[in-house]
Amino acid sequence: MSENQTLQEAISAYQSGFRQKAPQNVQETMAEATRDLIASGIEDRAPALGDTLPDFTLPNHQGKPVSPSGLTEDGPVVITFYRGGWCPYCNLELRAYQSILPELNALGAKLLAITPESPDNSLNTMQKNELAFEVLTDEHSDYARQLGLVFSLPESLRPIYAQFGIDIEKHNGKGDFDLPVPATFVVGKGGEILSRFVNADYTKRQEPREVLAVLNNK
Repeated sequence: MSENQTLQEAISAYQSGFRQKAPQNVQETMAEATRDLIASGIEDRAPALGDTLPDFTLPNHQGKPVSPSGLTEDGPVVITFYRGGWCPYCNLELRAYQSILPELNALGAKLLAITPESPDNSLNTMQKNELAFEVLTDEHSDYARQLGLVFSLPESLRPIYAQFGIDIEKHNGKGDFDLPVPATFVVGKGGEILSRFVNADYTKRQEPREVLAVLNNK
């Protein structure tokens, strides 16, 4: 992702290369799984604008517990859920948020990323993307499940992911194929949701500049 590139531009560039390389039947199977997940209504089960986001305490890559409840006393908190460091769309998104981190902090906001990856794997993700914000492990996606964000990777996609060299169980734990859909919340004092982005299509991510706009107008 280049310095002046938007997240959507970076995603579009990646997708263009993927479409040229991936077999058509693979692309169709992946697209069908996404359509099925959208049709499940998972997006509507997530907390809505104006709701209070349930509090949580999750460990960072060092095992230190982190909770947003104390952080919101000093300013808003941006909470984004990502699938794992194996996901190219997630890495593009994380790098895009890292690029706006100085502006975000200047507005008095904090940024937390939540993933089902183990702390060791989240540390690898942090190092690979040179992240300077907290990445928290949501073991077995328990917190994301509480928010209605979780689905299980369909059986039809598991061999395809394996062909791509993606071992979900290596990142999440044996037998754990549960993942969160892409979601980003801006949370104010008391846990009020000031902004909400939830999309069952894993290729769709909120543009970080949109989050900055929310913070500028809160």
